[in-house]
Amino acid sequence: MIALLAKFFIRETDDRRKVRQQYGILCGTVGIFLNILLFAGKFLAGTISHSIAITADAFNNLSDAGSSFVTLVGFKLAGARPDPEHPFGHGRIEYISGLAVSAAILLMAYELLKDSVAKIIHPAETEFSGLAVVILVISILVKLYMCFYNNSIGKRLDSAAMRATATDSLSDVCATTVVLISTLTGHYTGLHIDGYCGALVGLFILYAGFSAARETLNPLLGQPPDAEFVSQINRIVMAHDEICGIHDLIVHDYGPGRQMISLHAEVPSEGNILEIHDAIDNVENELRAQLGCDATIHMDPIVTSDEHIRELRSTVISIIRGIDEVMTIHDFRAVTGPTHTSLIFDVMVPYRFYISDEELERIIREKVRTRLGNCYYVVLRVDKAYIK
Repeated sequence: MIALLAKFFIRETDDRRKVRQQYGILCGTVGIFLNILLFAGKFLAGTISHSIAITADAFNNLSDAGSSFVTLVGFKLAGARPDPEHPFGHGRIEYISGLAVSAAILLMAYELLKDSVAKIIHPAETEFSGLAVVILVISILVKLYMCFYNNSIGKRLDSAAMRATATDSLSDVCATTVVLISTLTGHYTGLHIDGYCGALVGLFILYAGFSAARETLNPLLGQPPDAEFVSQINRIVMAHDEICGIHDLIVHDYGPGRQMISLHAEVPSEGNILEIHDAIDNVENELRAQLGCDATIHMDPIVTSDEHIRELRSTVISIIRGIDEVMTIHDFRAVTGPTHTSLIFDVMVPYRFYISDEELERIIREKVRTRLGNCYYVVLRVDKAYIK
């Protein structure tokens, strides 16, 4: 249905942000419509059968309609153009709308658990209804479809809000399945498990809420970029012979499709500065054209023609890798004086490394002194990567 509606309401253009906004509004509108239908059907079924689990599941769908409305508004606001107060655009509103959806899910889980505990303490008879069973089966199928299209389009658009909605739909499938089992069990065995099943549904919804919140909160807090995105950046930058290596790559995320990149590019210090600067300009233009993000590149000159410095650098690299293969170095320089040579470089280590920064510095200085002699001093800085 979404694919069919997209043919009528979405105009494919080169403006990816506009297409993204149109898909978000379309999916939000369809979600509101389907969830209101499911609420009406389940509320009728719950009223007929006097089932707290079915009625609670109905109000869960009503909250989902509200969540779809929040997602719709979020996509609409996120698509607004940059302005003087928000020069980086409004893309993070999509993350905020996803967080609001998560909050609604958690609130519904709390209310459902509270009502279910009351039903466990004070159980009441439920009535079996064939209509209720049919409505629950239809609800499961509809929610499976909603999970599929939200997840599919969420991956296509890289939308945390839509993936949160897909997670919510999948939890609804589990919840409604439990309610259906409760209804059939009560009819055929006489066991009153309505309250227990309602509590189980509440736990499903609670888990979905926390999962969705984590999905939308991480980009707001500042999570590392996707490994595939980093790989694409490396491929584009290192395709230029003028660049020897890159480090200190940072991806600033201002919402889906609104990334800015900053990185350090190592270039030969003996090269022509104008030619290297031209190559850096070309890299920035390629990153903008291929990945849709602006880039700021800092040039780090390194000596590549001096054989002695290359040997020193190779020795230091072997020492570092002897400690742990995960570590790398960059910005290597050798400054020779009348009494000693200073080896200056940065060591890149992951967060939560098993060796403290101070201890690592001590180990490296000791190993360099052992390998090269006391006439070599080490001036280093322990650095942390902003990518996985």
